[in-house]
Amino acid sequence: MAKIISFLLTTSFIFAQGFIYKGEIGKFTDASSFSYSQSGFFYIADKNTNEIFKIDTLGNTIKYIGGYGWKESAFDEPVYIFSTTLNVYVTDKNNHRIQIFDRDLNFISQLKKKNVDSKENIPDTEIFGYPLCCVLSTMGDFFVLDSENKRILKFDGLGNSLLQFGGYDAGKYSLSDPENMAISSDNKIFVLDSDNLIIFDQFGNGLAKIKLSENYTRININFDQMVLNNKTKILFSSIDEKGFELKNPVLIGYDLNDEIVDCLLVGKNLFLLTKNQIIVFKKEKG
Repeated sequence: MAKIISFLLTTSFIFAQGFIYKGEIGKFTDASSFSYSQSGFFYIADKNTNEIFKIDTLGNTIKYIGGYGWKESAFDEPVYIFSTTLNVYVTDKNNHRIQIFDRDLNFISQLKKKNVDSKENIPDTEIFGYPLCCVLSTMGDFFVLDSENKRILKFDGLGNSLLQFGGYDAGKYSLSDPENMAISSDNKIFVLDSDNLIIFDQFGNGLAKIKLSENYTRININFDQMVLNNKTKILFSSIDEKGFELKNPVLIGYDLNDEIVDCLLVGKNLFLLTKNQIIVFKKEKG
């Protein structure tokens, strides 16, 4: 079984990497999440307008969809967005569902497992309520962070339930106050739970439980690059078979006064999402 075998939380700026300010793109009212597709586009969820935006790297809006509602392509607090080269997955929190779109934001289908105004008899082990995020494995399986029941549910590409984990029966790996999760390229699940980072394999087995210095609310993994953030702080690291070492980025040429909503590391670029825009930084040489 693969395990995380090393970990170091760096709080000193001595070993921190510098990132140089390059500009801002996009314009939003209350952005809640963003994702970057390898096809070269950002997808942003705005929970104030209940809209999803597709923009290019220059900030040009290519398309947007949404508005408040419960029908397809409408939302009630989209809190998380995950994209691949082909599809976009939106966690529609108060509608208790995951909506799936193609890369041009055309509706494909939804994953919904909640007995609300429905006669469908769904087993309790398959129900999720007020989901916080959804990620997709390289095998095409869905992992949904179920905030109502404080667990993770795994479904196949057709929406069939495969397993649940991280619940009250998970012992030291039980989730108490889950915030967010991400998936690595080798399909490990990284979950932020209060001031802990809990790591599972794709079969729900607990691999590690790491104490952080404080609560972090967002985590993103892009290939081998991981970023954590809360409203004021960022940690980042590369991930390999030996583990990872979390460090502080130094933001050069920009005085960050806005709350940080979400962060992504894409190659040498660090993207910070605030409620109103995306701020772009580039890794300092050296």
